[in-house]
Amino acid sequence: MDGPLTGVRVLDVSTILAGPLCCRILGDHGADVVKIEHPEAGDGMRGHGEAKDGIPLWWKEISRNKRTVGLKLSTPGGADLLLRLAKTADVLVENFRPGTLERWGVGPEQLHAVNPALVIVRITGFGQTGPYASRAGFGTLAEAMSGFAHLTGEAGGPPTLPAFGLADSICGIAASSAATMALYARERNGGRGEVIDMNLLEPIMDAVGPGPTVYDQLGVVGERHGNRSTNNAPRNTYRTKDNRWVAVSTSAQRIAERVLELVGHPEVIAEPWFATGLGRAGHADLLDEYVGGWIAERTEAEVTAAFEEAGAAIAPIYSARDLVENEHVRSTGMLTTAQDEDFGPLLMHNVMWRAERAPGRIRFTGRPLGHDTDDVLGELGVDADELARLRAEKVVA
Repeated sequence: MDGPLTGVRVLDVSTILAGPLCCRILGDHGADVVKIEHPEAGDGMRGHGEAKDGIPLWWKEISRNKRTVGLKLSTPGGADLLLRLAKTADVLVENFRPGTLERWGVGPEQLHAVNPALVIVRITGFGQTGPYASRAGFGTLAEAMSGFAHLTGEAGGPPTLPAFGLADSICGIAASSAATMALYARERNGGRGEVIDMNLLEPIMDAVGPGPTVYDQLGVVGERHGNRSTNNAPRNTYRTKDNRWVAVSTSAQRIAERVLELVGHPEVIAEPWFATGLGRAGHADLLDEYVGGWIAERTEAEVTAAFEEAGAAIAPIYSARDLVENEHVRSTGMLTTAQDEDFGPLLMHNVMWRAERAPGRIRFTGRPLGHDTDDVLGELGVDADELARLRAEKVVA
């Protein structure tokens, strides 16, 4: 077995990041993922990120373990082929605006007519219903509306957006969980499929925390505090003597005590306010002065060794280079090398978690547009003459 989803077929009818990440996770754990792309434009994800020799590097990872088919769904011929593929599938993931699949004649009603057991995951910016349903949805908008940007940045400074696809990634991981839950439920409910309404906004809202509950009960709205936390202190980033940065966390009371003992100020531990995270957060200036001053007099190696010996919590601020060179990341397999048709050995993120009996694996990396069209459609009984006609009509690639 290649993973717990061996034997499951997934149709990836999504673009850019959230849907494709969901399907990559399913593929990593054994699912046969068929990537459906526009036969001429392809998935816009092919144009994201850095490229080497004109070949996009992110695509190699986000579309690994996926067979790719060029198929124009907006044509009658393309819609018919999708329905034929749907008969053979367990999961379909799409992220068109609400109503698009219905307009093409391949909405949930038509899909379930040919395959009542199909799990359909619909990813949009704001959901299938509600006043914002028809709006264009991107991760940046979800990061803005979720409360994330409002809480991120220096006090008194502007709201800050992440430099990467945070909302999309959280949504993609959540969507993979939703799909597998629906497959499990299907086994218990007599084989009936499901339609899952997943949006970019809701998962990152949950990740941001209980702000709405706090506002509802206390009328309190959180504000930006830079790298500090309103829940505990010391919690910040600090510069070392050799111009490196480290992050310190003291979420646990005993850890906070160990940090202040280490930096030479055990006297504050006896202060009444030190006994709670909120109390310490109210004295963050003082605690940062003690911790930051101590760290600034030592190198990163010295600081890290001292914190580890004291049983306190610290981590260096890593770049991509640091991750590649880090002994823990490499020895635990968080990064791994896959064989790629274009580049040979290619370093990338590994399967996202470790399972002892059915761990999943990277079978192959992201492929060129239409690489598997003939094989996948051939499995449906589409012969060479019909393929030639469909290509002439620009229905497939």
